[in-house]
Amino acid sequence: MTKQGILDFYRSTSTKREKWNKRNHFYHKSLEKYFSFIIPEGKRVIEIGCGSGNLLNAVKPVYGVGTDFAPEVIEIAETKYPHLHFRVDDIEELQLNETFDYIILSDLMGCLWDAQRAIHNIRRLCHTQTRVIISQYNFLWEPVIKFLEFIGLKQKQPNQNWFSIKDTEGLLELEGFQMIKVSRKMWLPVYIPILHNIFNRFIANLPGLSHLGLVNLCISRPVLNEESPSSVSIIIPARNERGNIENAIKRTPVFGTHQEFIYIEGNSSDNTYEEILRVQVAYPDKDIKVMKQTGKGKGNAVREAFDAATGDILMILDADLTMPPEELPKFYNALCYNKGEFINGCRLVYPMEKNAMRFLNLLGNKFFGWLFSYLLGQRLKDTLCGTKVLYRKDYEMIKAKRAYFGDFDPFGDFDLIFGAAKQNLKIVEVIIRYRDREYGSTQINRFRHGLLLIKMSFFAARKIKFT
Repeated sequence: MTKQGILDFYRSTSTKREKWNKRNHFYHKSLEKYFSFIIPEGKRVIEIGCGSGNLLNAVKPVYGVGTDFAPEVIEIAETKYPHLHFRVDDIEELQLNETFDYIILSDLMGCLWDAQRAIHNIRRLCHTQTRVIISQYNFLWEPVIKFLEFIGLKQKQPNQNWFSIKDTEGLLELEGFQMIKVSRKMWLPVYIPILHNIFNRFIANLPGLSHLGLVNLCISRPVLNEESPSSVSIIIPARNERGNIENAIKRTPVFGTHQEFIYIEGNSSDNTYEEILRVQVAYPDKDIKVMKQTGKGKGNAVREAFDAATGDILMILDADLTMPPEELPKFYNALCYNKGEFINGCRLVYPMEKNAMRFLNLLGNKFFGWLFSYLLGQRLKDTLCGTKVLYRKDYEMIKAKRAYFGDFDPFGDFDLIFGAAKQNLKIVEVIIRYRDREYGSTQINRFRHGLLLIKMSFFAARKIKFT
């Protein structure tokens, strides 16, 4: 079929599409639910190939634009949703020239004549924080779909392009996009009481079995590789770390347009606070701020210090210095060169010094790395490395949506990781060499904190994966 043939088909079937949408109501409502989970309310959203506008309306944009190459379809959408903006436009000959926070291509890739040209064109709709969400059906379902079309339970379609996840990822990379994550959904595309929950909410999300789901949701972002020099706030939570305080300043290389050090002390018994004050006076050339946390736990300390920070980039450096401060420029460069948007340290690649991590802790870290990679849909090998780096503007997004997860994390690591995943930030790990402590002893209780980690894993599964 020619491109004109594809256009003629969709124009001739435009008036029937609403009828088919109603017949397959459960499938389309499920798609709306998936997209609404990914896209926060109140964003600038465009849907390419919007049909009658149901999906665009469901994500509740502050400014929503729908385009379709069939004028008859646009007329229907304008009548249904007058508060949204619709226009006739062909993505392969795109005329529109404004930017959006989210771009939706739902069930569109299969019928494009030149998919690479389409992906190339949507670059002009992107700013640096734009997310592109592509939904497409799993081709393992092709025989089922053809059978449903044959018996009249699904609207017949022209022969579809066969894009695997890897094909889509390769196409995105060619045109300057980076895949963030892939979500695989839906085993049962029809409503059957109780069973639809068992199959779609539970079984379809299990490791291995998820690859058999009907719907693949690919979330990607545009990549700009130019350096973006920024100021830095280095947050140093400290409790009973007197012997490490000065080294945190002495050993941190100079990078960024300006460095702000924020020590936040948590009720120490070894004169850590007094040592911080001494160091502040001893290094007048450094921008050192000193705080006492008002609550308990590292999570509270990090949040209070982040709120006081003025740098463009927020960094956490644990005061035990087992993550060497000399490694911080690697995190800075990864963020400034846009290799990722949430940079996490990884201690589990290079050999460790003898007493850096006990064996059971190492096994636990490896297990939780695998588990969180599965739950979050992004590779994460080391969830418990204290060094995490992100732009302050991205942290503000995480903070604004913190109520979704609640105050559940005394460590602070998971509050940031879960928040970054929910906001569709690209998570990248920087490999570091993990060192022995030079002063003090670990404040981690492997069994009590291990049980807490398991509890938080179930929490993440319920709030992120099995939704």
